[in-house]
Amino acid sequence: MSFLLPKLTSKKEVDQAIKSTAEKVLVLRFGRDEDPVCLQLDDILSKTSADLSKMAAIYLVDVDHTPVYTQYFDISYIPSTVFFFNGQHMKVDYGSPDHTKFVGSFKTKQDFVDLIEVIYRGAMRGKLIVQSPIDPKNIPKYDLLYQDI
Repeated sequence: MSFLLPKLTSKKEVDQAIKSTAEKVLVLRFGRDEDPVCLQLDDILSKTSADLSKMAAIYLVDVDHTPVYTQYFDISYIPSTVFFFNGQHMKVDYGSPDHTKFVGSFKTKQDFVDLIEVIYRGAMRGKLIVQSPIDPKNIPKYDLLYQDI
């Protein structure tokens, strides 16, 4: 399903999307097209993109083509989904140590829709961090790895 969503293949394209997406949640899925978990997430993103078109713009970003952002957002697990609103990086408290991105695939389409609605409403009120509406048992668990500290 990744062929149904627009792809950003360079740092310049990602920069342009962040700067030009106004009054919508910008969803950037970092991953690889051939990865099975990325394909599962892409299926959810593509099925919800039409319903969320007034609230969100969804793009796929290949981690191999944008090493600057892969390093900046510390993308060590794929897929990782990062959210912006009017150029501001939106953080979400998932009950995990990392609020900067969602790692893994959403369990259901409704989980993704609910998250976008909460981010959108929070951003419209000026918030930069929102509380995740997703049931904690539907959030993938992973350990943060710190190197050279």
